[in-house]
Amino acid sequence: MEYVSLGSSGLKVSRVCLGTMTYGSKGWRPWVLEEDESRPFIRRAFELGINYIDTANMYSLGASEEILGRALAEFAPPRDRYVVSTKLYMAMGDDPNQWGLGRKHIKHSVEDSLRRLGLDYVDILIIHRFDERTPVEETLRALDDLVREGKVLYTGASSMMAWQFSKLLYAADGLGVARMILMQNHYNVVYREEEREMIPLCLDQDVAVTPYSPLARGFVAGNRRPEDFGDTLRARVDDYSKGLYFKPGDFAVVDRVTEVAAKHGVSNARTALAWVLHQPAVRTVVIGSTRLEQLDDLAAAVDLELSADDLRLMEEPYEPHPVLVGRQR
Repeated sequence: MEYVSLGSSGLKVSRVCLGTMTYGSKGWRPWVLEEDESRPFIRRAFELGINYIDTANMYSLGASEEILGRALAEFAPPRDRYVVSTKLYMAMGDDPNQWGLGRKHIKHSVEDSLRRLGLDYVDILIIHRFDERTPVEETLRALDDLVREGKVLYTGASSMMAWQFSKLLYAADGLGVARMILMQNHYNVVYREEEREMIPLCLDQDVAVTPYSPLARGFVAGNRRPEDFGDTLRARVDDYSKGLYFKPGDFAVVDRVTEVAAKHGVSNARTALAWVLHQPAVRTVVIGSTRLEQLDDLAAAVDLELSADDLRLMEEPYEPHPVLVGRQR
C-alpha cells in the first residue's frame, strides 16, 4: 500500500480508503450489509494496509458509524495509526435543526458521531453538501471551534459547485480559521465533469481530491445492460444510479475499460480504479465493497501501471454529462 499527504496537510493516508456506506442496515437500503457481514471488510482493510476509513452520520441513519465504532474498538490498530472521516449535513430527523450546516446542527452531529464511533476525535470532518441557507462564516467558525477543541483535526467538503467550494476556501482565509484540506467529489472514468472547474480549483489551492464512486456505482464492471440495468441487486434497485449513467457513451467507455483490463489481465474494476488513481489531483479514492475478494482486487489497483495509451483509450469515447452535485434537501 502507498501513503500520501492530503493536500497541504501533514496527514498521511493510504491511496485506497474504505467507504462504509455499504455497511449498516438493510432497512435503510436493501443492498447494505448488516453488522456480521460488514465486520470482515473492516478487518481486511487494515490487513491490506488501508489506514483510512470514511463514513457519514446519515449512512443507515447512524448504524454505519456504530458498526464501525465497535469494529475499531475490537481489532483496529492503535489510534495514531488510522484515520477516520465522517460527514454531516443530511437530515438526521424531522426537526428543522437536524440538518444543514448551522452551528447547532454541527455541534450535535459531531457529538453524536463521536459517541457512535466510540472516539475522542475524528481525523477529518467533511461537510456532505453546501448549505445555501447558512452563512459560510457561521459554518466555518463552528468547524474551527471543533478543531480548536480537539474533537476534529481537519475539515473537508463533498459534492458542490466549484464556486461554492471557492467561497468556503477564501472565506476561511479571510477569517483566519481552519482551511479545508480535501474535496470528496463524484469522479470516475464515466463521469468526468469535475475536470471542468472543481479539479483545477483543487490543484491551484493544493486541496486533495478524494473521489467517491470511483467505479461509477459498479457500472464500470461491464455487467450493466441498457434494457434491464443488470443482474446485481444494487443495479436493479439503485434508481439514483440509473439517472447518472446508462447513456450510449457510458457503455462505450466501459467497452474501452474492458479492452485495457484484458490487456493487463486484470478486472474492469481494478482498471477503472487505477485510471482514477492516475489523475494528478487525486490523492486517495473511496471504495465500497460487498465481497472480500473484491476488496483485495481494488487494493491492488495501487500497483497497476497504466500507459498514456491506456489512459487515452479509456478517455476517448467520453460524452459530457449534466453537472451533478448530489441531492439537496
